[in-house]
Amino acid sequence: MALALLLIVGQGEGFSQTLTQNTISTIAKSDPLIITGAVGTQNTYYHSSLGSGYRSPWGNSVYANLNVSVYGISMPFAFYYSNNNSSFSFPHFSFHIDPTYKNWRGHFGRSNMALSPYLMNMSFNGVGLEYTSSRLRFGAFYGELRNAINDDPDDPKARTPQYSRVGWGFKAGYGSGLNFIDLYLLRAFDKISSIDARWQERVNPQDNVAVAIKGGLGVTKWLSLRGNLAWSAFSSDKRAQRIHTDQLDRWDKIFEARYTSLMRIAGDISANLNLKGFSTQVYYKMVQPDYTTMGLYYTQNNYQSLGINASTSLFGKVSLAVNFSGQEDNITRNQLYTTRGFVYSATVSSPVGDNISVAAGYNGYRQLQSDGKAHVNDSTRVNRIMHSLYLTPSYTIDGDHFGQVWSLSANYTQNEDLNRFATGVSDVTTWALGLSHALDIKAWEMTVATSLSHQTSRGYQTRYTSDVLSLSTGRSFLKEKNLSTSATVSLCYNDIRDQQRMLSVGVDLSAGYTLAKVHQFSFSAGFNKYSDTNISADRSSMGTTELSLSLGYNYTFSLLHLKRKVKSDE
Repeated sequence: MALALLLIVGQGEGFSQTLTQNTISTIAKSDPLIITGAVGTQNTYYHSSLGSGYRSPWGNSVYANLNVSVYGISMPFAFYYSNNNSSFSFPHFSFHIDPTYKNWRGHFGRSNMALSPYLMNMSFNGVGLEYTSSRLRFGAFYGELRNAINDDPDDPKARTPQYSRVGWGFKAGYGSGLNFIDLYLLRAFDKISSIDARWQERVNPQDNVAVAIKGGLGVTKWLSLRGNLAWSAFSSDKRAQRIHTDQLDRWDKIFEARYTSLMRIAGDISANLNLKGFSTQVYYKMVQPDYTTMGLYYTQNNYQSLGINASTSLFGKVSLAVNFSGQEDNITRNQLYTTRGFVYSATVSSPVGDNISVAAGYNGYRQLQSDGKAHVNDSTRVNRIMHSLYLTPSYTIDGDHFGQVWSLSANYTQNEDLNRFATGVSDVTTWALGLSHALDIKAWEMTVATSLSHQTSRGYQTRYTSDVLSLSTGRSFLKEKNLSTSATVSLCYNDIRDQQRMLSVGVDLSAGYTLAKVHQFSFSAGFNKYSDTNISADRSSMGTTELSLSLGYNYTFSLLHLKRKVKSDE
């Protein structure tokens, strides 16, 4: 028997969430208590010849972090101060106890249980139980899908209210591999009493029941079919008047049909062909208008799509892949207009000898608009197309003393409005070329990288070009390699026809030193010079200079470390 414990540690604004999962055996092998932390400071100076109207010349920050680990469970605390602003964060806990025994698995607390993708992708805070064997599987859960937001209605800064959402579900399936069938049920509803009565007048409580079926069939060893189908009965206001019929009243213990209720369908089906060196898939997907379940964060609806993708390998080296899909909205033709979109692509890649590799591809997109309940005006009809071609060859040399990589990239993109009344205002054509070289000097453990890029974009009565040249290098020094340095020099020229010609030079330097593994010192400096070289430019804007300096220090420490007693048989 095993028991898994999931600890969710949520910190304050600006901090990410941390997930730690341990089994009981792992916890038993963890040290009882470890307290570690870090303190540091970051100080910056900024100067611009244009003044300091948009940025303060001085910036100072101090931070402190403390992490308490109890049997492998981490609890972080953090303090941050910067320019008269401070913040403090501490752990907020949500536990998930996950016991397993043979084929059984339980869920207690904040948990997840996989249902149909058309039914639920939310976690729940409650209880659940699952059984999984080689062919038979089933499970059930009950819990809260989302918490209530019930701020004071008289507070002008109150958050948007929401009801506590409760749900329960069930799933059962049989089969494995290519042949299987699974059934799903989700019942969810909002608890009216979970928010203030004054909020209830503004927000409608919702109600939902949804069922789904998923299956697969292996027709042959090389051909298989898969499909999903879901039905959802959803009420946008569970307080609306009920509808009574003999057929509907049979199900009133599960779902009460109301005048705000809708029954909608969603699903997909695919055929998969797998032969030696070749595979393809054809699929179709449809989601009816207003299809909604209360177990999904977001549902795109009112569309259908059809697609095919295929891939193969030629001569064991050349990889080919093609994709095509089309999507259309306005399934029931109740919208004013119908929009269709087509996405298509093809890619090829192959090594050429031992040192050269080449990749090339094409991507395209077409968007069309046609009549729905209303006739589309020809002058405003959406009719666009986009083409994109790319080629990326590379050449690699790996010697005893030097290593080199040469890379070339070329890209062409065209975005065009095909409406016969279009003036070309939104049309854009772009060429982009790039060349890069990386030299690895093995004796010095140093890399020198050079890159050159050019881009030209042409639009309606305008042209934009950009050329960038950069050189960068980095190296570590001293016996323990605890002194690291890097430097980058860049030159950029931008030209907007008849408007602006800008030349800029940038230099960035950085260094870092680690002392006794716990003291880290860092320094960085940046210099940028901007000049408008347009002959008609204002002379006062031709010499903008920016300088930035940064100095940082970080100290990591360990306050306490209580080690567990190791048994002799371990």
